[in-house]
Amino acid sequence: MRTREEAIQYGLTFDEAYADKPFPRADWQLIRVKTSKKTFLAVYERNGLVNINVKVDSSWRDFWRNAYASVLPGWHQNKEHWNTILLDGSIPEQEIKRMIAESYDLVTDSPAKRIYQAVREIPAGHVATYGQVAQMAGNPRMARAVGNALHKNPDPLGIPCFRVVNAQGELAGEFAFGGAGQQAKLLEREGVRVKDGRVDLKKYGIQVKRDLT
Repeated sequence: MRTREEAIQYGLTFDEAYADKPFPRADWQLIRVKTSKKTFLAVYERNGLVNINVKVDSSWRDFWRNAYASVLPGWHQNKEHWNTILLDGSIPEQEIKRMIAESYDLVTDSPAKRIYQAVREIPAGHVATYGQVAQMAGNPRMARAVGNALHKNPDPLGIPCFRVVNAQGELAGEFAFGGAGQQAKLLEREGVRVKDGRVDLKKYGIQVKRDLT
């Protein structure tokens, strides 16, 4: 990857990515995410070279800077959270793509996204509590946020929120799944027995490993 066109075209392969030119200088181009308008890739020219800026996790920031002389602290952006990559041919293309992908992941990460991913990991025939989903999503204290996110479930077929119950194993309100008894029907279809609006967590509940670090 050596040209601005290659960098921009790769940036546009990510979901909901679009190109923007918000600055007077024509050589600066940003690749943003449509839903949040956040930038994960900046492409520009400086000192005769094409540069790209990518967001970076603090645990990887110095790794990349030490691994390649052409990875520098972010120019014109917060140097703690952004790196500049000089497209001078010294960095393998797959490594540049990896850094761009990591930037995209950082920008698009959100509690709701992690909650939905956690719910997808609940196996069929089992249930998890709101607190367990919060723990799986990285923050045991956001059980209430789990309820809010599942109420706005954008993909009921792909995100099986009917497998989530409260701490006593009780099912959610009937409104949540399109009608009276619908959550129970969905669970029983997978072999989970529902009795008096509740499931046996000892029998059907998942076990979540606690992070002691």
